[in-house]
Amino acid sequence: MVKRVGTIGYSEGNGHPFSFSAIINGYDDGAFADAGWPVIHRYLQAQPRENFGFDDFRVSHAWTQDESLTGRLCRACRIENPAAKVEELLPSVDAVLIARDDWETHYDLARPFLEADKFVFVDKPLSLDESELDRLRPYLERARLMSTSGLRYARELDPLRNGGMTEQLGKVKLIQGTVLNGLDKYGIHMIEAVASLGNGLDRPQAVTRLRAEHESYVLEYACGTQFTVNCLGAVGKTFHLSFFGEKGHAHFDLHDNFTAFRRTVGSFFDMIRSGRPMIAPSETMRVMDLIARGRRLKPGQTAEIA
Repeated sequence: MVKRVGTIGYSEGNGHPFSFSAIINGYDDGAFADAGWPVIHRYLQAQPRENFGFDDFRVSHAWTQDESLTGRLCRACRIENPAAKVEELLPSVDAVLIARDDWETHYDLARPFLEADKFVFVDKPLSLDESELDRLRPYLERARLMSTSGLRYARELDPLRNGGMTEQLGKVKLIQGTVLNGLDKYGIHMIEAVASLGNGLDRPQAVTRLRAEHESYVLEYACGTQFTVNCLGAVGKTFHLSFFGEKGHAHFDLHDNFTAFRRTVGSFFDMIRSGRPMIAPSETMRVMDLIARGRRLKPGQTAEIA
């Protein structure tokens, strides 16, 4: 039986409701051209038909804060049921995608669905409020809730996964990540992408804010690796990682959004099918702790990570 998915919410400048829904449902080319997301439209058009859709899931309902936006979303992504109120989705769907990246709204949007025993995906960051995270942790542990950056699944880093990093680079001494905007919405992309590689890089022990004109942080790991995350603010599209090891170095621009997002929603659906968390709940909590502590630091200060 096909499970019904609802797409919920919208935050300024974030096209994830459109990209996630299109990846799951396919899209209407003319309606998407009129939807106002030309960059997303172009990378959808570059994909063959077989890269869209999941046999056992479909976005059947959508709600955003703006009725006209909801209409454009539904027409572009072939969603049959636009909702006037978010509460309309509760009895109608098996799972929801909260595809907005302003963390302050996430808990209130997710709570009714979690309490109704629905499956919930929340765009990054899950929350930076400690009391909210305490209440959300049981749902992570029960595999009812998942939250991550899509770049945790970046295709470009596949050569470093499954032992490839050690084989190519040896012991990694330094990682440098450079991204646009700030730590909580974009620096987290770099942190989760690196965490996906394992080798101890999913367990930072401390974060230091550097003295710089932009947001700049150094993460320290027990394995001895240092990871510098530079958040450059309002610059052009920048998602770059460089790795420096004893045997060599490697450099990656993470620009394949389609594959990263398809793998992200696919992992969420795998969680629903299996009843198992796809990301260790402790790892999600550690990333939130890191981001929350890092944002509070003044240049020159260091915080330990739980």
